[in-house]
Amino acid sequence: MSIDSKGFALVTGASSGIGEVYAQRLAERDYDLILVARRLDRLEALGRKITERTGRKVEALQADLTQRADLAKVEQRLASDASITLLVNNAGISLDGSVLENGAANIEKILAINTIAPTVLTAAAAKEFVKRNQGGIINIASVLAFAPEMMDGIYSGTKAHLLNVTLGLASKLKDTNVRAQAVLPGATKSEIWENSGKDPETMLPGMVMETADLVDAALLGYDRGEVVTIPPLHDEGQYQAYDAARVAMGPNLSRKEVAPRYRG
Repeated sequence: MSIDSKGFALVTGASSGIGEVYAQRLAERDYDLILVARRLDRLEALGRKITERTGRKVEALQADLTQRADLAKVEQRLASDASITLLVNNAGISLDGSVLENGAANIEKILAINTIAPTVLTAAAAKEFVKRNQGGIINIASVLAFAPEMMDGIYSGTKAHLLNVTLGLASKLKDTNVRAQAVLPGATKSEIWENSGKDPETMLPGMVMETADLVDAALLGYDRGEVVTIPPLHDEGQYQAYDAARVAMGPNLSRKEVAPRYRG
């Protein structure tokens, strides 16, 4: 760990896009870095650039999070390295098409990267951070968690899962110094579009946020203690009303009697 470091931040999907900007911004905030992705050459190049610019220590950890052995390697690092104080679960993919155009292999891959990996890593980090009563977990979800009809339900479902994991964890962390935040980007400039065969500017002209703007807003939300941060949503009251309605419905979701509208 470098002098005056806030500890290590482990960032998945750090070789490009949102993860790359998080790495840069966290280094500027005096975190040393463990950068995780499949492309070791890009991780090492980014690490050299960050170290030259900020002086922070950067380690490249090559891992394909669809592979259980690689995921276990990252999980074990989180469970054993007390210098890690922040986890950013950013790695994710989208599908080219919906459930109607994709087979089992593609579906299993998106579930592995978007749900299994961040859930396993969140659990590993949370357990260690709670033991030390210090640390933070940032999960990159999506506004599509609220809008499954807008694209494919599989991608939005994975992001709804990550949102729920974060909300559930945050409720357990209320009396600790450990933080959990879900970040919900809208359309943001990132390789995830290119990799899934989509052109965001064509699909959503004038609606695609710059990656740096997204990350800067998300980190401001983290500084403010937000559990859910939605940088593109201008009317925060809309989310607050949605969440209040969701919470209010909770006590009514399980009853002995069938609702009257379903009685013959």
